[in-house]
Amino acid sequence: MKALYPGSFDPLTNGHLDLIKRASRLFGEIIVAVISNPSKTPTFSLDRRVEHITEATKEINGVEIITFDGLTVKCAEKHKVDVILRGLRAMSDFEYELQIAHTNRSLDSAFETVFLATEAHHSFLSSSVVKEVARFQGETKHMVPEIVAKDLKRVFN
Repeated sequence: MKALYPGSFDPLTNGHLDLIKRASRLFGEIIVAVISNPSKTPTFSLDRRVEHITEATKEINGVEIITFDGLTVKCAEKHKVDVILRGLRAMSDFEYELQIAHTNRSLDSAFETVFLATEAHHSFLSSSVVKEVARFQGETKHMVPEIVAKDLKRVFN
């Protein structure tokens, strides 16, 4: 079974990495799809985000990293996945993620969305929180993989 895990991953957090590890065990293959979102100004380029994920997942079996723009269901169709994976940190995420899942099903009913809850100790993490901590020179080593922590220091110092 193959899963698609779409997101901006700007930056990749330990919560994202936890989901990738767990999903690789559950599904065997996981495609991490890094989205290019023209409505946002990313901290890291698309290529750099791919490098972060590649480095952080190099010891996890069954991980493929791609980039895409456009609709998630089109990406899922192209890569012949079985499910779309979405992470949940808190109840507040559920409403938004459920809306996205319903939208995706309305566009193509062939795809199911599977929600995975993050480990409790990662539930506070979001890319926005990590960037805010880094912006004010706070420590991010416990929030992100080492390669990302180094890049955050470089960008925000």
